[in-house]
Amino acid sequence: MRAFVCAAALLAAPAAAQDAPELVHVVTITAELGEVIDVGETVRGTRRIIPITGGQVEGDAISGSVRPGAWDWQIDRPDGCTDLEADYFVETDDGAVINVVNRATICRDEAGNMLPTFTRPVFEPPLGEYQWLGQGTFVGQLQPAVDHPVPAVRIAIYRVE
Repeated sequence: MRAFVCAAALLAAPAAAQDAPELVHVVTITAELGEVIDVGETVRGTRRIIPITGGQVEGDAISGSVRPGAWDWQIDRPDGCTDLEADYFVETDDGAVINVVNRATICRDEAGNMLPTFTRPVFEPPLGEYQWLGQGTFVGQLQPAVDHPVPAVRIAIYRVE
């Protein structure tokens, strides 16, 4: 009943009366990548898998590392864009293990340059200190980590408030 009342109140408020959401930086994840595994043509497009081999997690409220042994699943679409779904675990400096599933669509301009890419991360944290990660809406900005010593991507993640 409480959820219904909250939803009804939001729907009743005029759009102009609702404040526009703001983005607050939470964490930056640098995910290190292994050798690409080409799966080949599927009914949906060309499939590849990229191992996630490690990385760093840096932020004011959370820091730690990316655990090795995860995957970035990618499929090339007929329109030239690539859908990806990365499923990995981060371990905080104090030992909490958090599952992250991050989805995005990567498109390129006519010259082949990657257009700005935004991700939709979903966190599965343990109950306790980090459960706020499972209670919010987040958006990330994905970029190649060209300054990293091994192949990697960098995702700056923001909480929508």
